[in-house]
Amino acid sequence: MSEAKKIKTALVSVYHKEGLDEIITKLHEEGVEFLSTGGTRQFIESLGFPCKAVEDLTSYPSILGGRVKTLHPKVFGGILCRRSVEQDMQQIEKYEIPEIDLVIVDLYPFEATVASGAEEAAIIEKIDIGGISLIRAAAKNYSDVVIVASQHQYKPLLDMLMEHGATSTLEERRWMAKEAFAVSSHYDSAIFNYFDDEEGSAFRYTANDQKALRYGENPHQRGYFYGNLDAMFDQIHGKEISYNNLLDINAAIDLIDEFDETTFAVLKHNNACGLASRPTVLEAWVDALAGDPVSAFGGVLITNAVIDKETAEEINKIFFEVIIAPDYDVDALEILGQKKNRIILVRKEAKLPKKQFRSLLNGVLVQDRDLNIETIADLKTVTSKEPTPEEVEDLLFANKIVKNSKSNAIVLAKNKQLLASGVGQTSRVDALKHAIEKAKSFGFDLNDAVMASDAFFPFPDCVEIADQEGINAVIQPGGSINDKLSIAYCEEHGMVMVTTGIRHFKH
Repeated sequence: MSEAKKIKTALVSVYHKEGLDEIITKLHEEGVEFLSTGGTRQFIESLGFPCKAVEDLTSYPSILGGRVKTLHPKVFGGILCRRSVEQDMQQIEKYEIPEIDLVIVDLYPFEATVASGAEEAAIIEKIDIGGISLIRAAAKNYSDVVIVASQHQYKPLLDMLMEHGATSTLEERRWMAKEAFAVSSHYDSAIFNYFDDEEGSAFRYTANDQKALRYGENPHQRGYFYGNLDAMFDQIHGKEISYNNLLDINAAIDLIDEFDETTFAVLKHNNACGLASRPTVLEAWVDALAGDPVSAFGGVLITNAVIDKETAEEINKIFFEVIIAPDYDVDALEILGQKKNRIILVRKEAKLPKKQFRSLLNGVLVQDRDLNIETIADLKTVTSKEPTPEEVEDLLFANKIVKNSKSNAIVLAKNKQLLASGVGQTSRVDALKHAIEKAKSFGFDLNDAVMASDAFFPFPDCVEIADQEGINAVIQPGGSINDKLSIAYCEEHGMVMVTTGIRHFKH
């Protein structure tokens, strides 16, 4: 598969011209003739090279405000003709159609126009017709034609030209065709999703920038990430990020975004094992670690505050995989960077998708992201005893954590500190018992703590157990047919219960 083809004529019609000058210069040096339209033709001629206008080839001007320029048999015939098929070659000779061996084209910036908030008329004008047709035609005929479908492919083309001049191998042409279809499929998906307007009538999602991971969830599984991690983080230290690291990083971002106060969290296997909100980042770290210093080993650390030297010195005392912060003092980085494999990430401002999806069975599940963050206004006190202001703070604090914990989940908190949680249990009672046992093992006093549940209590057993441990206030979604039994128990024993009306199952 190394059949070489000489490039004699190139059709060039691009929106982005940055980096094109080197390619045009090299092609000219190799004796390649140019065919182009409008602004691209002017660009080529400004470099001092001759360029034939598409209008001269087709005998038609650009019409309909530029909507029709290249859509003509003399253009597409030159691209699609099969050099090995005698009848094709006879026809292009009969109709005086020149062979086109290289197509360099890109597409109008449809996604960027949508993102800019432009009016629909402007968006529709950025639906490329000629460009997408040229890409498909040239990619289909990769046996004879080289296709460059975006600015991202300028460098591979230039590398090819520098390596062996204006010739291409079949392997190179097929690779370029594959990349071209990636461009066209992504473009069409973006257009469909714009017209679909979040109706979800079909699932169309594409992502570029493939990142091969060391392996998947386990070493015997291959793993990849598709997306632009550089838009979210600057990795300033450490080893390559793994599949499991990414799962934990995602959970950490979801969790920390619930908090406005200075907060530090420690996560293990997508669940918080320590979290505290405090006036300073050092205090937040110390109290977050205290929640479970055992599970913190090898965990993922995240904060919404700048990490200073004093905090870094304390963090440096434990082994961890990843740390994420909006920034670090220089002397803090010197300390944290002492272990070469530690992954140190600086988080950037980046918008996260509003939809989540996962593949299962023979299809895909799609849902809206859980963006609800309950406030005081969302709380409904269902007992005669009202929560104190301090209890309200702790209830909302605990509710944020339980929202981001694997179901069934129970969270125990006090003074804006995670005391313990029971996560991923098949029974809510088991989740509570696990949390109580864990909190006691680290010396926490559960008197006056609060309890949060990610779903309603089908029976009053959990509030009974919580009461026996000195827990005074409970937050849960409500909605069970047996709510009245749990409320009655709280009334009888002087406990506070508030409901939110919103469940936060997380699987």
